[in-house]
Amino acid sequence: MSYGDDYEDTSARRIPARTRTRLPEQEESASRRPPSSPRRNVATILGVVVVLLAAIAFANRSTDGDGNSGGGTDDSAPDGGAQATAPTGEQPVDDAFNGIPTGHAQTEQGAQSAAANYAVALGGVEMFNAQQRRTIVETISASAARSELRSAFDADYTTGLNESIGLDAEGGVPEGSTFVNRTMPVGSSVTSYEDTTAEVSVWCSGLFGIAGTDSQNPVRTSWFTMHFSLIWEDGDWKMTGTEQSEGPTPVNGDNRVSGADEIAEAVEEYGGFTYAR
Repeated sequence: MSYGDDYEDTSARRIPARTRTRLPEQEESASRRPPSSPRRNVATILGVVVVLLAAIAFANRSTDGDGNSGGGTDDSAPDGGAQATAPTGEQPVDDAFNGIPTGHAQTEQGAQSAAANYAVALGGVEMFNAQQRRTIVETISASAARSELRSAFDADYTTGLNESIGLDAEGGVPEGSTFVNRTMPVGSSVTSYEDTTAEVSVWCSGLFGIAGTDSQNPVRTSWFTMHFSLIWEDGDWKMTGTEQSEGPTPVNGDNRVSGADEIAEAVEEYGGFTYAR
């Protein structure tokens, strides 16, 4: 699979130099104000100090009562529409199994957190290795759907797919290169919810490709939405099915395209996150 020629940096920004204007010199006016006396300067300084001390004392007195200045924030969100992610005081997950967060709450918020974390797990480099893929599917899938999901993912992630990308049969990357496959949830939405079932969509941005000097598949960005069907089983939300659709995709920016070494270094330096709604 070839993705064409190398990128070229065609969007380097240039900052124009500032223009300085030199005004004509003028002779000093004969009516120049005489300098202030030392006594007047001392009085002015003392006055400023007194005002500053009074202001500090007033500010301290106004915050002594309840430890704040009275400017609170309203954490409540309006009914309907998307709600921004905000701290709720609830622990999003209690534990992790096979590196995947577990123990999500049996709430709409918990279902969205589970879907976001499962999107990350299904959108990683481990899915291109048969054994690691099996571990992921068994960890996040419901018992009744596990066999079918495992077969479906095995049919998608074949050795032929690995070869077309530039990987070996086990998902390994050529020496000197870095395989990048990372999913970053941008937001989530609940389509339907009951106590034991939920339909959740997760809007994602992704990175995919091989960072290397001889790579025919450079790392590119993508935008997609993952749709999850979840049920409550064994104290957590488990997946019974998933689909993926393209977009919504924003307009590309004019950022400078980084080289393969810079991308590989960033992938190694910056780790992923545990997501919570």
